[in-house]
Amino acid sequence: MADGGNGVPEPTQVSDLGLYGTVVLYSTAGGMCVCGPVMLGFTVFADAPLLLGGILSTLLCTPLGIGLWAHTSLERDNNRRLDTVGVTATAEVTDLTDWEDGDDAGVTVALRISGPGFRTFETTWKRSRHPALRVGLRLTAVVDPADNLFRVHL
Repeated sequence: MADGGNGVPEPTQVSDLGLYGTVVLYSTAGGMCVCGPVMLGFTVFADAPLLLGGILSTLLCTPLGIGLWAHTSLERDNNRRLDTVGVTATAEVTDLTDWEDGDDAGVTVALRISGPGFRTFETTWKRSRHPALRVGLRLTAVVDPADNLFRVHL
C-alpha cells in the first residue's frame, strides 16, 4: 500500500465485481491464455498455417491473460476483505469533472469519505456518467480502516 507521507495509506478504490463480472473476467483471461497454444496445436497436429499467429498470440495474449487473472483475483480478495472487516461509511460527492479519452468517456467524481473508526479522507472515483450523480449527493460506501480500501455503491 502506498503511504501518503503521514503514515496513512493512500485510498484505494475497489470495484464490486459480483458473480457475473468475475465469471466474465476469469473466462476472458483463460481464453487469452489458451488461444496461442491452441493455434500452435492446430499448426502441429492439423498442418494448419497458423504458426506465426500462434506464436504472436502466445507471446502477446498469454501475459495479458495472466495479468487480467491476477488483477481479478486481487479485486476479489479486496471485496472479500471489505465484506468481512469493512465499516459502513458515507461518500459525499464534492465535485464532478467530465473526462474523455479517445472512445471512452465518463466523469471523475471527487469524494469525501467519512465514517466511524477511520479518519475522513478525500479521493476520486473515475466512472461512467450516471444521471443521479450531482455535487452534494451522499452515497453509501464500505471502508477498511486499516488500509483505506473503499467501495462506493451507486
